[in-house]
Amino acid sequence: MQYTKLGATNLKISRLCLGTMNFGIRTDEAESFCVMDAALEAGINLFDTGNNYGKFIGKEGITETIIGRWLAQGGGRRERVILTTKVYEDMKNPYDGPNTEPGLTRYKIRRHLKESLERLQTDHLEIYFLHHIDREMNLEEVIDTFSYLIMQGTVDYMATSNFPGWALADIAAAARERRIFGSICEEHKYNLCCRLPELEVLPSARAHGMGMITYSPLGGGMLANAAEEAKKNPDGQLARFVSLCGELGEDPKTVALAWILHNPDVTAPLIGPANVAELNDCLKALSVRLPKDFLRKLDGIFPGPGVAPEAYAW
Repeated sequence: MQYTKLGATNLKISRLCLGTMNFGIRTDEAESFCVMDAALEAGINLFDTGNNYGKFIGKEGITETIIGRWLAQGGGRRERVILTTKVYEDMKNPYDGPNTEPGLTRYKIRRHLKESLERLQTDHLEIYFLHHIDREMNLEEVIDTFSYLIMQGTVDYMATSNFPGWALADIAAAARERRIFGSICEEHKYNLCCRLPELEVLPSARAHGMGMITYSPLGGGMLANAAEEAKKNPDGQLARFVSLCGELGEDPKTVALAWILHNPDVTAPLIGPANVAELNDCLKALSVRLPKDFLRKLDGIFPGPGVAPEAYAW
């Protein structure tokens, strides 16, 4: 496994990180355990989850619960994992009353962290993500809350997810003003079909010393199933992509993931395998090198937004 530093810290994470959103939804507990064991054996050391994963089946927290049961088996599992989870969403807890609505406050962060730690069966998190931007949040309140959690030893690092570039800059400025460490990284949707983050989010994270963890590398499955989609529209974008991958002799899903790994602004992509076979398929991307001319052809099929302001039309 390849490893890299996360942002401006010396924390080393694997070049592929494990996303767990399928656990408890598409993947039952037994298979989830197998995926986590296989990921750890392969050298993947960052396991990413969220407190509301399971909401699609009305079981908020089920993914954290499954991970917690896996960690509780011992055998060095907890010690070898950089564990993350997220806060922001409605957890449907009646005791939260009106504060159950999505958002970010000291009250919510404190309470939801306590519940996440109980489900995960651990006493601390390496990284705690703000799951979405709360446009009405008091940024100073949030940063001061994390400062306390870090001093307390409950959380090692603060991070963000689904934040715009300007908000990353605001966080960096507020942290500098307080002379504390701000967000360690941003987690954002990014793939060949979704390149808008190249315009503002990736450059902002780079400029402010934040790492970049990306999710949905296969476009919600569209790039993984590119061959089937190409048959329906042989003159379309995905058909051109499949043909180009054929020239290289690689599977489209492997190429899609390898393309992200070639971006120096991306610290690591998250993979979300539903089973061990899918995990092993993802690992193949680590050994694939895409030639420069191939990358240029990919840009022709999936053009990005360009670099602002040079790419603006005059």
